[in-house]
Amino acid sequence: MSEPLNVSFLGLGVMGGAMARHLGQAGHRLTIYNRTATRAEAWQAANPGLATRVASSPAEAAEGADVVITCVGNDDDLADVVLSPTGAFSTLRRGALFIDHTTVSARIARQIAVEGRDKELLCVDAPVTGGQSGAENGTLSIMCGGSAKAVDAARAILAAYAKRVVHVGKSGAGQTAKMANQMCIAGAIAGLSEAIRFCQIARLDLDKVFEAISGGAAQSWQMDNRWHTAAKDEFDFGFAIDWMRKDLGLAIEEARNLGASVPTTALIDQFYADVQALGGGREDTSALIRRLPRRGGEKGSPA
Repeated sequence: MSEPLNVSFLGLGVMGGAMARHLGQAGHRLTIYNRTATRAEAWQAANPGLATRVASSPAEAAEGADVVITCVGNDDDLADVVLSPTGAFSTLRRGALFIDHTTVSARIARQIAVEGRDKELLCVDAPVTGGQSGAENGTLSIMCGGSAKAVDAARAILAAYAKRVVHVGKSGAGQTAKMANQMCIAGAIAGLSEAIRFCQIARLDLDKVFEAISGGAAQSWQMDNRWHTAAKDEFDFGFAIDWMRKDLGLAIEEARNLGASVPTTALIDQFYADVQALGGGREDTSALIRRLPRRGGEKGSPA
């Protein structure tokens, strides 16, 4: 175990709450903050003895911290808890470590790194993949952007809840890698959804098809974990379509800035918009299958 540090964790959602718990269990002196105060209080009640302090603002949380970690919703949320007058950077000591696990634009990751440079902060943009189960089990994969010094300083902290930490490149590179991750996931889910509906319409035994194809080149995490649940219209497994659309929007915007062509990503983003229109925005990403007709020859609105 690394030497105990004063760690402040800002953002106690499904992912952040689990990561904060691992840090407390690792022996770090933990301060927590959440914009909805009742969530921080509920977290503290559910994890007795792990948080030494519940802060009323990001600035208060950052006072005396060796490390500040954020896991919030989007660019605006991150700017508010980090760069606003009551944000963490207003009180974070010179030379401290800042780690952000939010999936945001590469632009704001670079902006935060620039803002932190004046205070000699070590800033790491560190989006994660592995989902809710990865956060709860401490097996996340983390892609990091920032200087080698900053990422090396972060590794001991990240080890509390990650099985893989990769330094991808300079500030913003972690976020760009996360965009690529989401593009790959979206493509896999789209193919999986069509394959399941295709087999259902063909009246094949889905268990037999899974047995036949899951051990070959078609195998994927999505197939292993969502083939059977999507076929049964079970869509309550964490990462929501609303969040996936946010992430794909970031990827499409960054591709536009880079002059990269991402037609498949743009198309699947619109498929997800169809499911949102059906009221499925809070269902997990495998609910993409809902837009596909259940019977051959059907036309019109999605099933």
